[in-house]
Amino acid sequence: MGAEPREVLRAVYGYDAFRPRQEEIIRRVVGGEHALVVMPTGGGKSLCYQLPALLREGTGLVISPLISLMQDQVSALKQLGIRAAFLNSSLTRENRRAVRQQLRNGALDLLYVAPERVTTGAFQSLIDRAEPALVAIDEVHCMSQWGHDFRPDYLRIAALCDRLPGVPFVAATATADTETQRDLLSLLQFSDDSLFVTGFDRPNIRYTVTRKRKGKQQLLRFIRENHHGEAGIVYCHTRKKVDSTAAFLTDEGIRAVPYHAGLSDEERETHQSRFLREDGLVVVATVAFGMGIDKPDVRFVAHLDLPKSLEAYYQETGRAGRDGLPSNAWMAYRYGDVVRMRQLLARDTENLSPAEEAHHWKQQHKLNAMLGYCETTACRRQVLLNYFGDDAPDACGNCDTCLNPVETWDGTVAAQKVLSCIARTGQRFGAGHVTDVLLGGDTEKVRRFGHDQLSTYGIGEELGRSGWKSVIRQLVAANYLTVDMAGYGALKLTSACKPVLKGEETVELRKEPKRSRSKTSTRKKTAPDLPDTPEAEALFERLRTKRSALADEQNVPPYVIFPDRTLIDMVRQRPQTRREFADLHGVGKVKLERYADEFLPLLR
Repeated sequence: MGAEPREVLRAVYGYDAFRPRQEEIIRRVVGGEHALVVMPTGGGKSLCYQLPALLREGTGLVISPLISLMQDQVSALKQLGIRAAFLNSSLTRENRRAVRQQLRNGALDLLYVAPERVTTGAFQSLIDRAEPALVAIDEVHCMSQWGHDFRPDYLRIAALCDRLPGVPFVAATATADTETQRDLLSLLQFSDDSLFVTGFDRPNIRYTVTRKRKGKQQLLRFIRENHHGEAGIVYCHTRKKVDSTAAFLTDEGIRAVPYHAGLSDEERETHQSRFLREDGLVVVATVAFGMGIDKPDVRFVAHLDLPKSLEAYYQETGRAGRDGLPSNAWMAYRYGDVVRMRQLLARDTENLSPAEEAHHWKQQHKLNAMLGYCETTACRRQVLLNYFGDDAPDACGNCDTCLNPVETWDGTVAAQKVLSCIARTGQRFGAGHVTDVLLGGDTEKVRRFGHDQLSTYGIGEELGRSGWKSVIRQLVAANYLTVDMAGYGALKLTSACKPVLKGEETVELRKEPKRSRSKTSTRKKTAPDLPDTPEAEALFERLRTKRSALADEQNVPPYVIFPDRTLIDMVRQRPQTRREFADLHGVGKVKLERYADEFLPLLR
């Protein structure tokens, strides 16, 4: 297009400023360099490859596992006046032929394809002739065996880098810890300076964790008190629980639909389409639902079962509040969830290869970190960000432990006992064996290593096995301990524990919480950040009705017309002219021409 990135940002997308590091990444890619982009969900990853594709000659290829969502993603781009298409099995043979011809003719700015298609010989021959502007690999963590959602299909994509020399690649993900980042740089053969990590914080999301007692009733109360009539996602582990929870919410007056692999393709597609296109629908799902969901106004994500890792939890909760408006991540857990997940991990562990055994212990560590997050007394956002190697120096003031501090006990002596026991056993053993030593257990391993002769043997009778494991998990969560995956889950002391061992620092540990009604949020407005007046709420509803009518006419999700954030901006700014309408957030040249005359009469 021969334009500056900022000019395109305003003219096409209707945004006045880039988010952190976006412009730096975009200029690098426009210059022909690769980039590995790690940004939080809703942080603007897609702009880092969409905008360079508009500025470079040729078509930008976007590799995405989200076949069911490509149509809506392409619809959103077309609303901006961007020439976009997708190529997948949902198209007829004639339509696929037409898209391939568009690609050959240079008539596309962006083409979305699935990973299994892009690695076929026929498609590679096609792109050899098409001179792509760039290649974007979305959800690139799927390429790494250390990522939380490894997919073998993705490994073959790396070969494209050699096949397309001179073509910049943009690899994007929201969830990649430092180990996964290193692995991806190696697999893609990117230089270290191609890595861009903008941080993992989602300050608009409020994190709340409560002990599960009557999970469905707790969930119902949470939705009614905070999000009645708003869109949300509820995650459960099993199909049976998904079905029963969706039926329960429906019976209680909450519009809800199930989503899991046991439903027919048609049912899943219908439920997902309804979620994307209807206001205020709740989807109850297994983790099969949600990757890449672009719906910006998901106001809450709830977990009725413990996620398998903090990576999975972070990605799933990240589907809330993509528009930057206040949202909730709520979870109910009990220790039985952990026991069940450990049993699943313990199955089929005989005759593992060294690599498989290392992976098994890594999964155990991830589960322990997840539980440590649940049991922490510290700011949950700090624990979450520290896990990803991100700095979080101050308490956030927007999680349950900040808003309603938990009751604690002085665990300094207990921490000293654990840390001393780990040191005296050589930092070579996991939580189970350390607990056996503290409790004076008469096990074969204790006798074999002579740990019944240590000074820490049997000094922990004041706590039971679950109590000591809770202490250990909280010490891991507080970064006094780490888990060595190369050492099969061995607990290691960190430098942070030295003041504790010397008696120079106290350790506060979490007490078993008393049963009480959770207090997560008291917001009951029609929309967050909307002026708290009946007139404003009525206007917002009229604007939503107009948006839904336009979306139905075009057979696209309402947020593709305008997200809630733009409607709220309309209510606040009350534009009266086309020039004032053009200044609204998310109104570029194409949307100004299409929709100013539709919405201005409602605002005058």
